[in-house]
Amino acid sequence: MNFPFYIAKRYLFSKKSTNAINVISAISVMGVAVATMALVVTLSVFNGFHDLVATFFTSFDPQLKVTPVKGKTAPADDPVLVAIREMPEVDVAMETVEDNALAMFRDRQAMVVVKGVESSFADLSHITEILYGDGDFSLQAADLQYGIPGLRLAATLGTGARWDGYMKIYAPVKEGQLDMSSPEQGFVEDSLLSPGVVFNVHQAKYDKNYILTSINFARNLFGQDGRLSALELRLKPGSNLDRVKAKMREVAGESYRVEDRYEQQADTFRIMKIEKYIAYIFLTFILVVACFNIIGSLSMLIIDKKEDVKTLRNLGANERQIRNVFMFEGRLISFIGAVIGIVLGLLLCWLQQGFGLISLGSSSGSFVVDAYPVSVHPTDIVLVFVTVLAVGFVAVWYPVRYLGNRLLD
Repeated sequence: MNFPFYIAKRYLFSKKSTNAINVISAISVMGVAVATMALVVTLSVFNGFHDLVATFFTSFDPQLKVTPVKGKTAPADDPVLVAIREMPEVDVAMETVEDNALAMFRDRQAMVVVKGVESSFADLSHITEILYGDGDFSLQAADLQYGIPGLRLAATLGTGARWDGYMKIYAPVKEGQLDMSSPEQGFVEDSLLSPGVVFNVHQAKYDKNYILTSINFARNLFGQDGRLSALELRLKPGSNLDRVKAKMREVAGESYRVEDRYEQQADTFRIMKIEKYIAYIFLTFILVVACFNIIGSLSMLIIDKKEDVKTLRNLGANERQIRNVFMFEGRLISFIGAVIGIVLGLLLCWLQQGFGLISLGSSSGSFVVDAYPVSVHPTDIVLVFVTVLAVGFVAVWYPVRYLGNRLLD
């Protein structure tokens, strides 16, 4: 049996001569527990928002996206792209053409991103789940070309989910010089009809700027016959994403980028990750303040147990063993506080997930979700536990080393 640990455990749970020491010890445990609980809940809420945003992009972004490193487009029949397309793990492969243009509807106009896709876009993504209106997902019918704008873009242009007539799309001519005497000759003009739906990704990047249309329309508009902006892919069920991505990168070499959904939205997720780490740092500072209670508790315990120290010496305990008694005392306070805090934090997360105790606003439906989203990641729980123990152990070191040298001699 570890003698210092046994004595420390007895000191922690036994009644002291001064009742205030028991109270301060309990306050120390609860202070660590509350700070730990705050860390667990806060990190889980950030995880919840991260996962929620990821589901939005999942509805629009492909599982894997291959884009040229140099230039905006690449030949659709590039052997590298053909090799990637024909990999056995690939379930759906689709060419896309994407570029900026000017959209005009009646007296309104807006700069937009026209994304031309194939009819298999519905199989590649979850676009049909985020469509609103009385129509369906349709990009063309015979010679008629349809356009599906984002919800906020439709509001900007005043089209609604279904518009009458044509939406005009203008794109600059790729080759030649602009004749200022006839500037309209420097633009390619085409028009789109409405299939009766708009999409809503809940992300301004898409909802405010994008129009989905057929790839033939986009190629004619931008003069990109036989070329593509990206090759978008969906893997077969059961495929290992990281392994397939690494394999594709070997094939692509330095000519193409191969990105998963998180890498396609790297800026968005990087900002969210930074916010999460900043919150973690600030809450760790609060934890440090809470651990000052441990210093007070140990200081009073050392004073209270001066006579016991003499008894321990007479029984043969050396200075190191005596210091370890109080070192273990402080570590037990940190450990118990960490366990209680993690349990309470997980309980609150479970209640929030199941019952939505804390809502985002008083008006139901004002936000994408009514309550704060929560997602518990095991790695975060381990991080919090290690952080609490590390901070608590450091807090214990000061009173035992310095106050112990003065009071135990």
